[in-house]
Amino acid sequence: MRYLNATDELSTRPQRVIVAGTSGSGKTHLAARIGATLQIPHVEIDALHHGPGWAKRPEFEGDVRRLARSPQWVTEWQYPAARPMLAERADLLVWLDLSLTRVMWQVTRRTIGRALNREVLWNGNVEPPLWTILRDRDHIIRWTWRTHGQTRSRVVALAAERPHLTIVRLGNRAEIERWIAQALAGWVGSNRGRDGVASR
Repeated sequence: MRYLNATDELSTRPQRVIVAGTSGSGKTHLAARIGATLQIPHVEIDALHHGPGWAKRPEFEGDVRRLARSPQWVTEWQYPAARPMLAERADLLVWLDLSLTRVMWQVTRRTIGRALNREVLWNGNVEPPLWTILRDRDHIIRWTWRTHGQTRSRVVALAAERPHLTIVRLGNRAEIERWIAQALAGWVGSNRGRDGVASR
């Protein structure tokens, strides 16, 4: 399958968008920008998942199901229980296919900053002390290194399962900016339907 790139036009205005990428690739940042650009709600899926003490919220699957059924949204494509529900309803997947070097730099910088500043994340959670990277196999930095290649496999499988889903692949920061400025911004303020006719 050929994925769209940063300069390819979108044939329809996205209504339900999932942003795929490994941890630290910038999914949440891009999802927020997509939501702001298209004026559709961005729901941060980590906020639905993490309860106090990093425990999974018991309402998580139900919240994701309600989100997926709603008419407009953008969110991050993660968590095994959530991916199928979101993919079934999405009309656009944006794949952040950044290099391992870039992702590791981003996730390390983010994690250190959050830990040193004791930044409060979802439901009062904060990053654990930096030394926990030595004993925690699932520390976010070690997790990112170990799972970087898994997103590609998931996107390829989803493309085969849903051949009509529009997938945009972005490989670096320049492509992300170009896509927002050209392909996405062209739909700002537009109510164009599937026939491509604009109604402003």
